[in-house]
Amino acid sequence: MIDRRVIATFAGVATLAITLTGCATAAGSSSDSGDGTGKSLTVFISGDTNVQDLWESALIPAFEDANPGVTVNTTIDLHGEHDQQTLAKLTTSVKAGADPGYDLIDSGFISAAGKANLLADATEDTIPNLANVPETTLAAGDGFGIPYRASSVLLAYDTTSVTTPPATLTDLIQWIKDNPGKFAYNSPSTGGSGGAFVTTVLDQYVSDADREAMTVGYEPDLEAEWDEGFAELASLNPSVYQQGVYPNGNNQVLELLGTGEISMAPVWSDQIITAQGTGTIPDTVDYAQISDPSFTGSASYLGIPATSEHLELAQKLADFALSSDGQAIIAESISGYPVVDLETLPEEVATKFAAADPSALRPSYYSEMASDMANLWDQKVPGQ
Repeated sequence: MIDRRVIATFAGVATLAITLTGCATAAGSSSDSGDGTGKSLTVFISGDTNVQDLWESALIPAFEDANPGVTVNTTIDLHGEHDQQTLAKLTTSVKAGADPGYDLIDSGFISAAGKANLLADATEDTIPNLANVPETTLAAGDGFGIPYRASSVLLAYDTTSVTTPPATLTDLIQWIKDNPGKFAYNSPSTGGSGGAFVTTVLDQYVSDADREAMTVGYEPDLEAEWDEGFAELASLNPSVYQQGVYPNGNNQVLELLGTGEISMAPVWSDQIITAQGTGTIPDTVDYAQISDPSFTGSASYLGIPATSEHLELAQKLADFALSSDGQAIIAESISGYPVVDLETLPEEVATKFAAADPSALRPSYYSEMASDMANLWDQKVPGQ
C-alpha cells in the first residue's frame, strides 16, 4: 500500500471552474509584443481538466509574474481525444518548416513526436534544471521529452463499504465478481486510469521480455499476447457498473465514487487527492496500490516543436516547471510527484514526497501500442 503521507494533499488549493466544449483556446493575446522578441507563446494541453487547471491557474500565472511582459496562452484537447489528428498536423507543419501554432506540448504523444524528429532537443544547455532530474527519468525522454511531473494509478475504495481492499490484481478481479455493479473503470481511449486497469489485466499474460519491448517501441506482432487478457476483461461485463457501462473519462469515474454509486475504481493519484482537497470526493474514500502486477504510473513529459517560433521562451517555461518554485506549484496544485532531486525543493514538499520515486514506477505501453490497445478494447470488450 502506498503511504498516504507520500501523496498527501496540500491545504488551500484553489481550483478554477472552467466550462469546456471540445478544444478551446484560453483568453489572451495570441500576438507578440511587436518588437520581434517573442513575448507570447502557446501551450498545447492534451489531457484532463486537472492538467488544464495546473497550467492556467498555477504555472502560467506564476511564470508570467516572474517574467513581466510575457503572455502565455493555452490550447486544449480535452482527454486527448484528437491526439492522432494533432500529431498528424504537427508532422505536416514541421516537415514544411512551419510554426504549428503552439510552442510547448503537454501530451501523451511526446514520445511518438520525438521519435518522428518533430521536437527540439532537450538538454541542460537550454533547460538547465534538467540537471536536477534523475538519469532514469530523464533517459525515458530520449533527449527530447522534458519530464515535469509524475503520478500513478491507484485503487480507490469507499471505506464505508470496503473494510479491506484487494491487495493483488487477482484479489481485485475476484472482488469485482463478488460485488457486481460496485466497480467501474473508464474506457481506455478516454482516460489513463481505465487504461491502466486494462493494461494491468493484459500484462498478466505477457512475458516480461515482451512487456519491456511494448513499453519502448511499437511491436504489433506481440499484440496476440493480449487475447487472453481481453477475454478476461469481457468476462467482467456483467460485474462492472450497470452490467457493462464504461464511464467517459477519468472524471466520470471520480464522480461515481463521490456520489457513492460505486465502491471501488482505479484512479489517478493526483486527481483523487485534488478532488478530496476540494471536497468533491469524501474523506471516506481511501486509496492503495495493488501488486502482481501493480497499476502503471510514470513521469509526464513536455515537448517543444522543432519549428516553434518562440523556441527560447518555450525552453524558459519548461525550465520554470522544473525549478524549485515550479515543482512546488505542481505538488500543491495537483499533488503531482516531483521529478527533480528532492534536495532542490522546499522542505515541506521534500518531506511529503520523500518516498515517491517516479523512476521506479511501472511504465505504460508505448504510445502506438496504447492506441492499439484502446482500439482493440473497443472491439473485444464492451457488449461481449
